[in-house]
Amino acid sequence: MSTHRKVYPSFAEESDLISEGYEPVAGLDEAGRGSLAGPVVAAAVILPTNIRANWVRLINDSKRMSAHQREYVYSRLHEHALAISVGKSSSIEIDRINILEATRLAMKRALENLAVRPQFLLIDALTLPTIPINQKPIIHGDTISMSIAAASIIAKVTRDKIMRNNDDDYPGYGFAKHKGYGTREHLRNLTLLGPCTIHRFSFRPVRSINHSFKR
Repeated sequence: MSTHRKVYPSFAEESDLISEGYEPVAGLDEAGRGSLAGPVVAAAVILPTNIRANWVRLINDSKRMSAHQREYVYSRLHEHALAISVGKSSSIEIDRINILEATRLAMKRALENLAVRPQFLLIDALTLPTIPINQKPIIHGDTISMSIAAASIIAKVTRDKIMRNNDDDYPGYGFAKHKGYGTREHLRNLTLLGPCTIHRFSFRPVRSINHSFKR
C-alpha cells in the first residue's frame, strides 16, 4: 500500500543561492488570483535562514494552514523577518490589464515597498520580466521554499482582512466568508444582487450575469 508523505517547505533553495553569493533572497507569492472579486495581493518576504524557533515549523502553503495558524505565523513573521512588504492590484486594474499582468504588477509594487533590496527572487510559478533582479520561478513554490511560503501567508492574511472589510462596504455577497471566490453561495448572491464595484467584470461568471451596473 502506497503512502503519501506530506511535503513541507525548507530553506534549501535560499541556502543554495546564498552559498553562490546571492544575499539576501526574497520570496514572493500572491493571494486572490482566482477570486471573482477584490484585489490580487502579493507579498515579498526576506527571512533570516538561521531561524530555529518552534513556530517556523508551522510555515507552509497558506492554503494548507488553518486561519488561526496563519494569523499566528503572520504575527511571528512581522517580528522576525528581515523585511516584509505587500502590493495590490485592484479589480479595475485586473479588468484592464488581465489577471496575470495584474499579479505581476502587485508583485512589482511589493518589491518597490521592500525596505531591503534582494539580490535574488524566488517566485511562486511566475517570472517578472521587467524586474532587473535574478529570479527563479518555482511551481508549487509555497510547498518548497520557506520564503515563498511565508509570502503566501502574508498575502493571504492581508487579503482576507481586505475582503472582511469589503463585506461591511458591500453587504449581502458574503465576502467575509468566501473572500470573493466562486463558491455556490457567492454565485447565488451574485445572481440575485448583480455585481458590485469590486467584482472582476472580465471574469466569466461575473460577465455572464445580466446586470445594469457598469464601470
